[in-house]
Amino acid sequence: MRLKFMATITLCLLLVLVASSSFADPECMGDVNCDRIVDGRDLAEFANDFGETICPACITAPVAKTGQTASYATGDDGVWQMGVDWPQPRFIDNHDGTVTDNLTGLRWLKNANCYGIRNWAAAVTDANNLNSGECGLSDGSAAGEWRLANLKELHSLTDFSNYSPALPSGHPFTGVQSGYYWSSNTVASYTDNRWYVDMRNGIVYYYHKTNPYYVWPVRGGLD
Repeated sequence: MRLKFMATITLCLLLVLVASSSFADPECMGDVNCDRIVDGRDLAEFANDFGETICPACITAPVAKTGQTASYATGDDGVWQMGVDWPQPRFIDNHDGTVTDNLTGLRWLKNANCYGIRNWAAAVTDANNLNSGECGLSDGSAAGEWRLANLKELHSLTDFSNYSPALPSGHPFTGVQSGYYWSSNTVASYTDNRWYVDMRNGIVYYYHKTNPYYVWPVRGGLD
C-alpha cells in the first residue's frame, strides 16, 4: 500500500512541478491531496495515514486574490489580479448556522450580528462561550470551540470589488454590518488598542479596547 501511495505522490509532484517551480526542493514529500498546493492539509493527511510528517519547509501559505477586477490606474491590482484564485463556490452554507469558507477552510458563524456592538473584552467572552443552540447554531458545538477571529482571518473575508459590505457577491451570511468588527489581535505599539476590520470597505485599523464594535466568531484554523 505504501508503494501505491508513494507512486500517487510522485504523480502529484510531477503535476505540481509543471505548474510551479516553487516545489523543486528534493526534501518535499509533495502535494498529498493533489490540489497543487503543498500546505497544512497535506501534512495532516500524510500524518493521519502513516504517522509521519512532511518536511515543514515545504509547507507554503499562498496569498489569495483580493477580488478586485476593475482597473483604476496603470499597474494597479485590477490589472495584475495576482494571487490564488478563489474556489467556486467560495462559501458553503452548512444549514446549521455555520458557513464554511472554501478558500481558508475556516468555519464562520452565519449570523454576523448576533451580539450587537460590544467592547473587546466582551467580544472575546461572547465568542469563546458560543455554543450550539445560540445565534442560530445547530451544529453540536460546545463552548470553547469558537473564538474571536484574528486579524488576518477576519480580513480574508473581504472582497475589494465590493463596498458596504466589502464581501464577495452572493455570500450566504446574514446580519453583516457595514461597520467595524473586532479581531483578536493587540496593537504591539499601543497595547490598550485592538485591531479591527471595517466591513464597509475592508480597511484595517485599530482603536481602544473599550470601544463597542461588532463580533464575528470563527472555528478551525489549525493548519
